[in-house]
Amino acid sequence: MTSIYVPVSIIPSLCYCYFFSSKLPKGIPRLISLLPIIHLFTILPLYFSSAFLIALTTFFITWLANFKLTLFAFDQGPLVINAPAANAKKLSLLVFICIATLPLRAKQHGFTSNFNRKIPLNLPAECVILAACMEMILRATSEMHHKLVLIVYCLMIFLVIDILVAFSSFIIKYFVGLEVELDPPSNEPYFSTSLQDFWGRRWNLTVTNMLRLSVYNPVRWVVVVVVGKERARWAQRVAMLATFLVSGLMHELIFYYVNNVRPSWEMTGFFALHGLCVVVETDVKRALKDTWRLSGLISGPLTIGFVMVTSFGLFFPPLIRNGADVKVLEEFVFCCDFFKLKMLQFVSHFG
Repeated sequence: MTSIYVPVSIIPSLCYCYFFSSKLPKGIPRLISLLPIIHLFTILPLYFSSAFLIALTTFFITWLANFKLTLFAFDQGPLVINAPAANAKKLSLLVFICIATLPLRAKQHGFTSNFNRKIPLNLPAECVILAACMEMILRATSEMHHKLVLIVYCLMIFLVIDILVAFSSFIIKYFVGLEVELDPPSNEPYFSTSLQDFWGRRWNLTVTNMLRLSVYNPVRWVVVVVVGKERARWAQRVAMLATFLVSGLMHELIFYYVNNVRPSWEMTGFFALHGLCVVVETDVKRALKDTWRLSGLISGPLTIGFVMVTSFGLFFPPLIRNGADVKVLEEFVFCCDFFKLKMLQFVSHFG
């Protein structure tokens, strides 16, 4: 089978989930019916030879779609929160497929996001900055200091995630024509004043929400049941650590598929370290009870600096070590050029 198997298999699989699995009782019966689809979505990236498409499919389908379907089995998550609880399984098929396959989520029923950007970056501006960063990396890497390259990579990761989610929202609203209110991809993580603020309220909100629903909440509930409500703080700590660990393992899976080499577990170590730091930070804040707090002018640079330094030592080495970074960038540029050519042809044909 060739890579055409991937897009051809996704839509029928989601139709099966929508028309058959949704009719089963929520919980274990529905989850069992979804297991073949979850297995299929897990191996789909292996049908690609392109590193960029492998990374994209692993993130969109193997990670996010599978987590959404697991939540769907229990009437939770973005595949059901777009409607009141009484009609939670009555999303249209098109909305169901779009929300399942794209890195976005509809706003929760009765909930309104309030994000006021300090730096009004829009999608075109972010695309221009990303293009400049890619040009810099692909053409001047040998002349740049190693640390400067890693700083540019940090900026690029933020831009790529923001653009992917924003572009997905753009497609749904203006090409598919769905009236779905969507949350923004991030909330200016460069203005974070703590690790808890960075990971919980600003960075990659689509993944953050998914991990909160699929890992943090269930783990916390289970631990409370086991140890009792009087030790709820321990349940919160365990749930935080479990959430960061799962995130690390999923990142490890993405790079395992892309690199096709044995995992070094550095990426898992990066997220485990940040999980421990968030737990300590939360306990310190609780102990101080807001009697003493660092100024944002100090805590902000410390937070971003810590994220960047730890990513230099743990997050980026597995990506750079086998040249996967350059390979993904080159293929990404090729895809962008191809898409731009097709758009120009479309405009010239109908212009």
